Amino acid sequence: MSYCRYVNQLTEGQDPLNQAYHQQRYGFPIENDNELFARLVMEINQAGLSWTLILKKEAGFRAAYDQFDIEKVAQYTDEDRQRLLANPDIIRNRLKINAAIYNAQQIQKLQQQFGSFKQWLDQHHPKTLPEWIKIFKRHFKFVGKEIVHEFLLSCGYLPHAHDPDCPIYQQILQTDVAWRRK
Repeated sequence: MSYCRYVNQLTEGQDPLNQAYHQQRYGFPIENDNELFARLVMEINQAGLSWTLILKKEAGFRAAYDQFDIEKVAQYTDEDRQRLLANPDIIRNRLKINAAIYNAQQIQKLQQQFGSFKQWLDQHHPKTLPEWIKIFKRHFKFVGKEIVHEFLLSCGYLPHAHDPDCPIYQQILQTDVAWRRK
């Protein structure tokens, strides 16, 4: 079952986290580098787990990772790693935590070279999924096919985040057209 079908068959008030995410965030372009980084960290942490769990822990992630401030996360020390590993409000996986810190450092390098993480993404758009995967693996850690695919779908760089019969689909198309003209 697609994500749209799952969410659209829910009754009002049933699974409000997924309903809100699907209707207000999934597939919509993200302009802010810290929010792009947040989405990447959340997609990485979802690997092997449910998206619902990640949405439930989102506030914990935001608090633990300094609101996903790239500059702050890039400076994290071993003490910060230990703090994160002990934090029950996030996914306590050493590889995922290390990837978040490393990826923040890599995004800083991309920001220096391209002006922003978003501009780096825009400069590479459009690409096929295999091309994107190759680029992401060159720059980041813990970014396999599914993570890259979901990250790019979720922030509007790949089409088909929503089913054509989903009520949000036309909204995304209108946003996407306006966004791609910038």
